[in-house]
Amino acid sequence: MRTFLFLSTMFLLVTSLVVVISFPSCTKEGPPGKAGEDGIDGESGTATCAVCHDDSQVNTAITRHWEKSKHASGSAYLRNSSNCAGCHTSQGYRELLETGSTTTFATISNPNPPNCYTCHQIHQQYTLDDWDLTNVASFDLRITGDHVDHGKGNLCASCHQPRRPSPMPVIGGSDITIDNFRWGPHYGSPGALAAGKGGYEIGSGYTNSAHVSMIDNSCVTCHMPENYNEQAGGHMFNLSYGGPASPDVLTSSCTGCHTNETTLQLLMDSAKLDINTLLADLNGELKTIGILSATDQPVSGTWTANQAGALLNHQLVKYDGSNGVHNYPYIKTLLENSIAAIQ
Repeated sequence: MRTFLFLSTMFLLVTSLVVVISFPSCTKEGPPGKAGEDGIDGESGTATCAVCHDDSQVNTAITRHWEKSKHASGSAYLRNSSNCAGCHTSQGYRELLETGSTTTFATISNPNPPNCYTCHQIHQQYTLDDWDLTNVASFDLRITGDHVDHGKGNLCASCHQPRRPSPMPVIGGSDITIDNFRWGPHYGSPGALAAGKGGYEIGSGYTNSAHVSMIDNSCVTCHMPENYNEQAGGHMFNLSYGGPASPDVLTSSCTGCHTNETTLQLLMDSAKLDINTLLADLNGELKTIGILSATDQPVSGTWTANQAGALLNHQLVKYDGSNGVHNYPYIKTLLENSIAAIQ
């Protein structure tokens, strides 16, 4: 009996050892650490993780700020068809970086909004290099083919740029037939106007703001200053806050050049009044002609190149949303010349 119990116990121990050896832990570990010397343990396999995943809580704060951005809170990422996904989804943007195409191979399943993995090289090097941007290359504007370079802002402007309407009006060219209410530059015009490009440049007098040549990294420099509470700046990206009843603008990225805060505010107020007045005047002229509907949509029909070009300029400035701040002299001249061309 004792022999039987001994053999049974040994059988169970051997079986358990085989199971342990045959089925290693399902927990995924990092790269193996350096071998120990003289009995001292080697470096932890997760040591590189702690370079970013430390106890500073910075990652948590940045994530919280991003969650308040329109990238995170808006629903545009649901536009995941092959024609739209390259800018509206994270997966689509990364795919186009790899392929150099303007459309994704197919509709993106389970689309994500722009997030950390869209803009940063997350979990590639497992060092601080993982925070490097995924795309800083200069690029050609879709609407005109002009080559532009916003530095680190290329990451933003490569999506925040207008598309090319079809057909595209040409100065002195033939009439334009518009056959749908979506004709125009779409919504993202800052990347073009901030470079002094993209407009239907009828007439003369076009110049650019110092913002075009004097601000390194363009979008990133201006739209990502140190965050103001959880209302603006940083990874929230917005500069306007407070809402229509109490609007305000975060100007900390401006004060390096505009050192007088009072003068800066007066300058912004003046630019906003000028641009919004001209935009309203152009809006009225376009509606009088009939090319713009009461709800500000293009109206189907055949129009002169100047009429279609004026409509294009109206939509570019409307969807720029900067009230002229991005490039005041260029935007103002676009509007003034458009009004003069269709009156």
